[in-house]
Amino acid sequence: MSMSRDKRIRLKREKRPHPSGKTARRVWDTSNAHIRDVMHSMAFMGPSLLGVSVFFIVPFLVVVYYSVIRSPINPEFVFLDNFISVLKNSSFQTAAKNTATFSIVAVPLAVVLSLGLALILECRIPGKSWLRTFFLSPMMVPVASVVLIWQVVFHYNGTLNAVLSTFGISPVDWLNSPYCQVVIIILFLWKNLGYNMILFMAALNNIPKELLEVADVEGASPAHKFFNIKLRYLSPTVLFVTILSIISSFKVFREIYLLTGNYPYMGLYMMQHFMNNTFQSLDYQKMSAAAVLMALVMVVLIILLFKAEDVFGKDVEG
Repeated sequence: MSMSRDKRIRLKREKRPHPSGKTARRVWDTSNAHIRDVMHSMAFMGPSLLGVSVFFIVPFLVVVYYSVIRSPINPEFVFLDNFISVLKNSSFQTAAKNTATFSIVAVPLAVVLSLGLALILECRIPGKSWLRTFFLSPMMVPVASVVLIWQVVFHYNGTLNAVLSTFGISPVDWLNSPYCQVVIIILFLWKNLGYNMILFMAALNNIPKELLEVADVEGASPAHKFFNIKLRYLSPTVLFVTILSIISSFKVFREIYLLTGNYPYMGLYMMQHFMNNTFQSLDYQKMSAAAVLMALVMVVLIILLFKAEDVFGKDVEG
């Protein structure tokens, strides 16, 4: 009887799976689940990665390749010769100077004015919804309509000169005078202030109300609350709006081109004009070198902005 009982116990132990086998199976199942998750992620990301690669990464690599060869027909490696030639080109120097001047003036104005509008609309003032709609309306207007409005207003025989003539002021050819960049800066601000303002208003609503209430109890001035509380919490939004404004300032070529054509007044000759004209003359290596230089400047600016945001906003973000 005891022998049969021992046999039954031994048989049960033999049928019981080994602990190491369970561990191996568990590891195998876990690794398979991880592989499946990776494959599912790649399946969802694949179309986007393919699109970005085909339309952005590969063309940029082609541009970098063209910038270091003699020409597409004669693919001789010349390294920095194209960059040196572009930097010595008078048209490139004019375009770079005008683009830098426009961005240095227009981008800070876009950030400061949109933040100021957001602060004004945050207060209890009458007609807030009307003001919000007014500043957002340029986003719904097509570019061709905007250009038509600007031509009607700033033409030599346009509306603005007609108004000025009633005060005895002689007419000005605004788009062919030293005031040409002022006209484009006004256009840039009119097109971009509304969107930037909405971003700042959303960021202002996310500032903890408790901090502002404590500051009011402590008797803090509005300037102290703005610079030490609001601006600290707004630093990521300021960074984002600044980057968007820089990118938009480099894209203002579209409006200038529709207003003035390929060869505008010297003060409106931008980097995109230079690239467009070199493309039409099939000077690909010069155009590619200018594009790479422009990309490097953008990368450096964005890195500096991120560093500045880390300094001013690190105590808020943790």
